[in-house]
Amino acid sequence: MTLDGELAKRMYSDMWRIRLFEEEANRQTGLGNVVGTLHLYCGEEAVGVGICAHLRDDDYILGTHRSHGHCLAKGALMDDMMAELFGKETGTCSGKGGSMHVADLSKNILGANGIVAGGIGPATGTAMATKIRGTHQVSVCFFGDGAAARGPFHEGILMGSLWKLPVVYVCENNGYQQWVRRENVAVVDSVATMAASYGIPGVSVDGQNIVEVYEAAEEAIDRARRGEGPTLIEARTYRYFGHSLGDREEYRTREEVDEWRNNRDPINIFRGYMSERQWLTEREDEEIQAAAKEDVAAAVKFADESAYPPLEAAHTDVLDTEWRVDA
Repeated sequence: MTLDGELAKRMYSDMWRIRLFEEEANRQTGLGNVVGTLHLYCGEEAVGVGICAHLRDDDYILGTHRSHGHCLAKGALMDDMMAELFGKETGTCSGKGGSMHVADLSKNILGANGIVAGGIGPATGTAMATKIRGTHQVSVCFFGDGAAARGPFHEGILMGSLWKLPVVYVCENNGYQQWVRRENVAVVDSVATMAASYGIPGVSVDGQNIVEVYEAAEEAIDRARRGEGPTLIEARTYRYFGHSLGDREEYRTREEVDEWRNNRDPINIFRGYMSERQWLTEREDEEIQAAAKEDVAAAVKFADESAYPPLEAAHTDVLDTEWRVDA
């Protein structure tokens, strides 16, 4: 799918919607409307948007603890997303998932989770299911570089490669495993090089450049849909906020963060790319940002006015673990 002006504007709009959603979620947390921890996606928008631009509505994604951006890029409604963060019954999970376990099964967004590498196994499983069904759906799993040191990473990719499953493994390498620099805990610098161990393509791209992400995703997703097996994409990116709420960020300098924000911001880079090709006027840029702000404001209003789940809802959507065996 060739990147043209109209598609570029939609992707640019998605990046702004994610950025402003995240900033507002952070603000609402400060106001006490979002309870619990928060892992913000600001700075990494090009990855989720660049990958999801190639996905069909019936394709699957699985995320991490930092997945608001993935969900919005795949098509989750902002109103429902904000309501989920507020813990309201109109949320995508009826207020029971919250920030770190958000999902939207109507969009085949199978959920975020707080387990490092926790989505790799399920993504490989959905890919197996779709191969058996012959539906040519693709599964995409997003994970951080810390997941590459976990067993499910190796097990999942081995199975995906062995059975040529339609899955794309996307490592969002933001340089830190929580509060530790990657070079202090990893022997191999690039996660993409690990793909060779499993006989699949490994591609490392600048995660701040959505065009690079988009092009790598196109090849990987098309390859998966043709039945040729998985690809491991490493997107080198950076998170502007701390790992989670309350992170004092003592492991990195303010100068480092400012360097990424000011000189390597994915939205600014894409704006420049579009302007050079005369795909984006100043007026269009202003309109896109204004529309994104309106969407965020409407989402907050929707969430604020929605009701909390009734007390009896605490007993629904819960797995019954009481096993009974007849004598």
